[in-house]
Amino acid sequence: MLSVVVIWLYMLITCYLTGFGCLRIISGSGKPRWERGTDYLYAGIGAVTVYAQLFSIFWKVGLLANLVLVLLCILCAVFWRKELLGSFHAIRLSATLPGAAVILALFLLFAYGTSTGLIHYDSGLYHGQSIRWVEEYGVVPGLGNLHSRLAYNSAAFCLSALYSMAFLGGQSFHCCAGFLAFLLALACREAFGKGRVRRPRLSDFARIMGIYYLLTVFDEMVSPASDYFMVLLVFYIVIRWLGLIEAKEDSWVPYALLCLLGVVTVTVKLSGALILLLAFKPAAMLAREKRIGEILKYLGLGAGALLPFLIRNVILSGWLVYPFTAIDLFSFDFKIPKGVADYDAREIQVWGRGLRDVGRYEEPIRSWLPGWIKGLDSTSQLFLAMALGGMVLYLGFVIYALIKRRKDMGDWLHVQGTLLACFCFWLLSAPLLRYGCVFLWLAPVLVWGYGYLGISPRLDRFRVYTAVLVLLGAYKLTAFGIEVGKSAQGGQLLWQKDYDSFETIAYELHGYTFYYPAQGDRTGYRDFPASPVKAEDIFRGETIKEGFKDVIHQ
Repeated sequence: MLSVVVIWLYMLITCYLTGFGCLRIISGSGKPRWERGTDYLYAGIGAVTVYAQLFSIFWKVGLLANLVLVLLCILCAVFWRKELLGSFHAIRLSATLPGAAVILALFLLFAYGTSTGLIHYDSGLYHGQSIRWVEEYGVVPGLGNLHSRLAYNSAAFCLSALYSMAFLGGQSFHCCAGFLAFLLALACREAFGKGRVRRPRLSDFARIMGIYYLLTVFDEMVSPASDYFMVLLVFYIVIRWLGLIEAKEDSWVPYALLCLLGVVTVTVKLSGALILLLAFKPAAMLAREKRIGEILKYLGLGAGALLPFLIRNVILSGWLVYPFTAIDLFSFDFKIPKGVADYDAREIQVWGRGLRDVGRYEEPIRSWLPGWIKGLDSTSQLFLAMALGGMVLYLGFVIYALIKRRKDMGDWLHVQGTLLACFCFWLLSAPLLRYGCVFLWLAPVLVWGYGYLGISPRLDRFRVYTAVLVLLGAYKLTAFGIEVGKSAQGGQLLWQKDYDSFETIAYELHGYTFYYPAQGDRTGYRDFPASPVKAEDIFRGETIKEGFKDVIHQ
């Protein structure tokens, strides 16, 4: 736990300074009225994630990457020292002793949760290996030919490598998912602010579901799984967006900045791609004001945030977005064969549908959906029913808004329509719960919550809202306590729980020692480089840095 605390303090400093500098550059001098301390941290998370990906293209992500990052932070601190001092002064004036105590308690609680718990199965399969490749080599051409899952490029792995501190010679820490969970907890605590329980806002419904998710993954966030990164970022984007709408924010800048964070989210996990539909609002605001220069600036920033991700995709697999082969632009000798990529894509989808036979990929939805629903737990089945019913209710709201010409409903209809589109995309592609639970939960809760808040002013909202809150809280807190009790390990008070280790078999290729599992398909992080099966000689040259080619090009 102590190791996590130290790394988190380093992350807080570097992300805050980086985010502060980025927001000053993008939005101009001064402190806009919409900015908060957490905005700087999330801006920093986005910027550092892009930086780690970009750095990995040229060099391994380790000591040098951190030294450059620290240098950039020092430059930010020196150049904007007056603004930073003003920001710190504002935080000090707004801080209260109870509030500071709550933040400290959350910090220590989530640091403990990040130190122990359950290591995800896929972390032993390829997460750990993917991170270590970034730590040791940055990016290697055709790495997916060694193990196709190593071509599942996620910005989360680069961010994890940057803050893993593996270059110190000890273990590789994996603290970033827990750090994002802590930041989301800070955003969610506003649901219990003065008067908010008695008079909840729509954003509070999103916060409650954020808390629900945090309680669900508390014993799992020790794993560097990209799913957690994506869900945690989407929760923040939606909560912050709704908060801006409720505050009647008329500046397009904060919405555009959240869309940039949405681009970073897409580089973490493609299942969150449709969150970018939110960009219609700032785009429309800019178009009305005829801000062509600003439109081009933000398009350029979005492209810049996406470009390192796409470059890494091409180097790792030969495809622009692996394993999707609809866009076929390259013919490198290290390109993963189309048949392998198509099989991989289909396997992801059928696995999400609860199937294990890739041959059932083309089955219509009416064939696999009943079995998939049956495989869900009762709570997820309830959310699914609410989501499907919510789509009908949403259509009713759209018709009502058109007939009554309720322009004031436009912002909410846009957000809700985006979430429903994300939900449908997830459901019809690869509906594994951890890929898109944020959409399964937010889409129905917000549409029904909107109806609850607005359909009858005479309804005693406090009693109904509080009753639901108490019941949901009692259920989830009980389950949370049980899970934490099961996973509690006093030995993790100093060091974070390390990756799981597995028995492997060593063999030689071109003077390098490779590994494959003695049984099963997991190799973990320690034995490197490794793959689920013994690899053939697929070296493009004599060194690993030259990369790997597919079997056809041998």
